[in-house]
Amino acid sequence: MFLSVLSAADPTEEPTAPSLQDAQESANNAASWVEQNWSTWLSIGLRVLLILVIAAVLRVVIRRTITKFIDRMNRTAQAVDGTALGGLLVNVERRRQRSQAIGSVLRSVASFTIMSTAALMILGTFEINLAPLLASAGVAGVAIGFGARNLVTDFLSGVFMILEDQYGVGDTVDAGVASGEVIEVGLRVTKLRGDNGEIWYVRNGEVKRIGNLSQGWATAGVDVTVHPSEDLDRVKAVLNQVGEDMSKAEPWNERLWGPIEVLGLDSVLLDSMVVHVSAKTMPGKALSVERELRWRIKHALDGAGIRIVGGLPAQQDEEAAPDPTAGMAAPSAYSNSASPQSQTASPIAPPVVPTNVTK
Repeated sequence: MFLSVLSAADPTEEPTAPSLQDAQESANNAASWVEQNWSTWLSIGLRVLLILVIAAVLRVVIRRTITKFIDRMNRTAQAVDGTALGGLLVNVERRRQRSQAIGSVLRSVASFTIMSTAALMILGTFEINLAPLLASAGVAGVAIGFGARNLVTDFLSGVFMILEDQYGVGDTVDAGVASGEVIEVGLRVTKLRGDNGEIWYVRNGEVKRIGNLSQGWATAGVDVTVHPSEDLDRVKAVLNQVGEDMSKAEPWNERLWGPIEVLGLDSVLLDSMVVHVSAKTMPGKALSVERELRWRIKHALDGAGIRIVGGLPAQQDEEAAPDPTAGMAAPSAYSNSASPQSQTASPIAPPVVPTNVTK
């Protein structure tokens, strides 16, 4: 027995080739293992395939729905462009960029949500424990959020600015750090064209408050300074006539959203009176309305003979010639030797003693 064991453990003995019976036995074992597990594999594969198909179909449907919604918004904006209603609404370029930005954000969010959910469901199908993966992803997200908090702040601020339609292309805004006309609205940076032609790149996260000068309506105000001796009723009648004529003229009848009103006296001084004129205008058109209103008021007041007070006092056309003797001193009385002052100031001569006096 012991000798047979030693002979079997002899390392010098050459390995024997597998026989046909051994191969048949191995094949039977593999077939039985496949037969026992093929149903599980098939169910897992079908489940994964079903998840992928549903995710792909859902992604395509949602993206197409968002695209059609954005296209409908653009067609609606183009339909009203050029009409009276379109003049009161936001311009087409602003609507197009805003809709494209919103559509891009919505499509990206939808794709990320659908694909990430499908990936987690596939991992769960393979019976993989997702708790460590989700914990690691949460820690990584927190670290990335702290490291790139400025970028995240800019992105989120840009998203809400676009969704809330706080401003758009063509608007004149005051962002605090810069002001000007908006030429591009991005998710991270907004571009402004300044009054002198410069371009400002304003990070959306840095904008704490914003003033949009192109939404709603604007106010055009003009101060008319006249002489205090003028008749106020006559001045008011002239200004009302100017406002009525301007409200009927092209293109001011479209830019004016209300009648031009004479609000009354703003101040009364010893040498002037200030009458304030105001009107409600289209957004962004207040400056042009004020210039035209000043032009018409000046012509009307000149035609009515009403004096306007303001600026520097009038200068004399010709100045008096300077006196050539102004810088010369008055003649002195001591310059004339015959004058009493000169004789008084001269020394007294000694008496003359005659030389021929006899004793």
